[in-house]
Amino acid sequence: MSKSASAWVSPEQMAALHPTSAQMLYRFTDSSTEARLSASLARATTGLPEDSLTGAQTYLTLKQAFSALADSYLPFMTLFGILGVLVSTLIVGNVVSGAVVSGYRHIGVLKALGFTPNQVVAVYLTMLSVPAVVGCVLGTLAGNVLAGPILKVAFTGIDVGRASVGGISPWVSVVCLVGMPALVLLAALVPALRAHRLPAARAISAGNAPRTGRGLRVQRMLGATRLPRPVSLGLGQPFARPCRTLLTMAAIVLGVTTVALSTGLTSTMVAYGEVGREDGGARIHVTTGGSGNDRTPPRLSDAQIEARLRSLPGAEGVRARALSQVNMTGQTQPVFADFYRGDDSLYEHTIVKGRAPSAAGEIVAGPAFLTQRGLKLGDRVTLELNGRKITATVVGQLIEGNARALEATGETLARLAPDAHAIEYTVRLAPGADTRAYAEAVAALDPGLHASVTDSGNAGTATVITFSTVFTVLLTLVASLGVFNTVLLSTRERRRDLGMLKSIGMTPRQVVVMTVTSVAGLGAVGGMLGIPLGIVAHRLVVDHVGVVDFPAHMKDVWHAPQLAAMLLAGVVIAVLGALVPARSAARMTIASVLHTE
Repeated sequence: MSKSASAWVSPEQMAALHPTSAQMLYRFTDSSTEARLSASLARATTGLPEDSLTGAQTYLTLKQAFSALADSYLPFMTLFGILGVLVSTLIVGNVVSGAVVSGYRHIGVLKALGFTPNQVVAVYLTMLSVPAVVGCVLGTLAGNVLAGPILKVAFTGIDVGRASVGGISPWVSVVCLVGMPALVLLAALVPALRAHRLPAARAISAGNAPRTGRGLRVQRMLGATRLPRPVSLGLGQPFARPCRTLLTMAAIVLGVTTVALSTGLTSTMVAYGEVGREDGGARIHVTTGGSGNDRTPPRLSDAQIEARLRSLPGAEGVRARALSQVNMTGQTQPVFADFYRGDDSLYEHTIVKGRAPSAAGEIVAGPAFLTQRGLKLGDRVTLELNGRKITATVVGQLIEGNARALEATGETLARLAPDAHAIEYTVRLAPGADTRAYAEAVAALDPGLHASVTDSGNAGTATVITFSTVFTVLLTLVASLGVFNTVLLSTRERRRDLGMLKSIGMTPRQVVVMTVTSVAGLGAVGGMLGIPLGIVAHRLVVDHVGVVDFPAHMKDVWHAPQLAAMLLAGVVIAVLGALVPARSAARMTIASVLHTE
């Protein structure tokens, strides 16, 4: 897995090859932590000449490197998995309890026909368990089918090989098969036991004549205010059904949390996509030579190309880049090294820790490169190219970077390969400069130069924004459906009350206002609770991506307008869910409601 050697030879063959260095492989008894391995290695190498140990890597670093790509998915997968479980729980709790409550009349009929209370409870629990079991079986099968390909993709493409993934653990499938039916039974048990105690006559009339006395004190207090009567009646309704209100509130909080998370991720990714373009100027990418058989070497030298690019109208800075594959002593795989010279603004917004390289023997890299090789700021490594070596120090960490690439200065390249030259140049134009005119001027300089405008888009940014937007829309709809189910059940239970209110003069518009108000207040409270949860969820995600280390200014994205909009999102979710059943209640006629009295 570590590819510690490309081939194996006998001791006699090794002697004939005249090696200049050796790699020792140790196995220590106490190897549970990095600190204990380092201590054991120090004891094993005691007495060696100074600087004879050029590098070391433990199996823990290799293990971390192997799972680095998959680990970068964990924050998103875990958080969205938790949100998905919460969504399922709310759907089950709201729908199942509502189904039992709305079926009180049917329960009363069953009791009147001779069913015992225990038989009635058994009928309802069985009726609700059947679709739950079917759904769990289908969901578990789908999860097992999709898990293998997804995990293989997650572990493919890293340096140390490919995971052998055969699916998910059996205990996960068992938990899925047992967990959701158990949740359904628990959600149905409380209202079913309440129905168990209801007499037949009362159960039959429960849907049209709910018990009085719930929330009357709050209703009287609101009635004494100067609020319009439909508003005061609507604000008092949630106190009549506290358990149902809590479920509705949870759905709204979940929706607002998702909106806040999505807003934060979008703001962070937009700022990330703008790195290096803060000045507003365009970037021109200039390469030497063509592609395939159409490679025309430039007539100008490396230094002349850079000087001419700087002299063209509109140029504010030029950065030259040379690329080489170098070896790191003690590391088995070669790495790609980008050597830069010129425009110092390159690292102005990309260094999150330490500083930019400024002299020979200083390197910077992304978090994936440093993590997979067990490096940190201040560590020293030995770079080798064409038989030349240089000791380099890690002086900074980039926001992100290729797991197999590091960056250094042109002075470092001059020590390793004095004859090397740049292969491409990035030109920073002044804001408002004509990019097309500059590209044409580059082509006129030398037929071996090819200029193109650097794309300002970022595929990763677009992917995350699209994913979070779609997920937000879906969860917002689910939260609105939770509100819809609650309001619909409440209007069916309060048909008699609505008929009485209409008979004494309440208009259909006032019925809509009363019904919408009954959840709009919950939306505002849910917004206030969901905003801090969304902020915490956003910070958990951006702090644990692994392959990207976002600086503070990309994570502190919350401002007053955004917070106000997210607070309004809770009200919007509640109103969207309540609007349809509210209009349905407004269209009910007095005769159709009261004809059973």
